[in-house]
Amino acid sequence: MIAQIIMDNSNLTPGHITSIYVVLGTILGAFNIYEKIANVVGAGASVPIMSFGNLLVNSSYEGYLYRGFLGLFGNMLTGVGIGFVSAVVFSFLVSLPSKVKD
Repeated sequence: MIAQIIMDNSNLTPGHITSIYVVLGTILGAFNIYEKIANVVGAGASVPIMSFGNLLVNSSYEGYLYRGFLGLFGNMLTGVGIGFVSAVVFSFLVSLPSKVKD
């Protein structure tokens, strides 16, 4: 609903709004605010867009604790890997019955 209000009252595209949500989730996750919001709001805070940024931060921090600076990058995608894989697989499955237009 918030995204729709932003789209109706600004020139931002859905891509801009998605990016804003991911960055906002990352910032809130970095300061441990996202967890507090998730505890109060419940399942509404685990929407795929904002929680994606939060998962990136948490996975990176976890990697940093276990492997130091390089763990930031090595562990970054472990929390969101299933989302990437499912997006690719389902996109492929949806494309199978589609016809290609010239």
